[in-house]
Amino acid sequence: MPLVHSSFYRFTPMPDPTGFAEWLRERGAALALGGVVLVAEEGLSAAVAGEAGAVAVFEAELQTRPGLAGLHFKHNACERRPFSRFKVSVKREIVAFGVPGVSGGNGDATDTHVSPQRWRELLADPGTVVLDNRNTFEFKLGRFRGAIDPGVAHFRDFPAYVEAHRAEWQGRTVAMYCTGGIRCEKTAAWMQAQGLQVAQLDGGILNYLETFPDAAQDWQGECYVFDKRIAIDAAGRETGTTAEDVFTDPADAWRLARARRLDPET
Repeated sequence: MPLVHSSFYRFTPMPDPTGFAEWLRERGAALALGGVVLVAEEGLSAAVAGEAGAVAVFEAELQTRPGLAGLHFKHNACERRPFSRFKVSVKREIVAFGVPGVSGGNGDATDTHVSPQRWRELLADPGTVVLDNRNTFEFKLGRFRGAIDPGVAHFRDFPAYVEAHRAEWQGRTVAMYCTGGIRCEKTAAWMQAQGLQVAQLDGGILNYLETFPDAAQDWQGECYVFDKRIAIDAAGRETGTTAEDVFTDPADAWRLARARRLDPET
């Protein structure tokens, strides 16, 4: 049976994260899915995988839950199961930003999402600042052409980098991207409040690679995917890159250990 990887998120009020997590565990087990799901009062972030039919059922059921209609699922095919288990965790935030008072979604700010088609146009504009909103180890593995590496080891370090460069970026479009879009979702409105003109790639790198068969003309290298596959190429295929290839810095020893735990068979 064909295997499918599906990633998605939604910033929406979750009045009972614990109860929702219990439902997710029950449905994931019933459908023999693997994955990692984070639930918080601010919303949901997930990557799941399994047989294509089971994933489709799970996605349909999710969208019947309050606040989750119309979820955007990013898909790619898998040659093997990317996850050995289905883990659901309740957290304070689905992605930790480190700036008090910043929640997910744009709220009353101007919508900053741009389609993959518009993103391609921005990449071709020499006046665009293309900003990678990921950690340095991810940037080194692969990036959009012309992108800037903020040189951060953790997402919570990103605001300080933006504050240090916002004066030189005034009057230019800061085109920001991350793997699936969630990190940009957390930062976009905050960056607007700093006086910056922001464009965030809707659905992130994964959506771009899924949209364009010729994504390799814009995407250089591989994309780290936080599961047993470790990395995919511009066509969404597992590359054979190992965790040991990615985490060569001794400071990333904990990341290497975490990646190894994804695959208990190794």
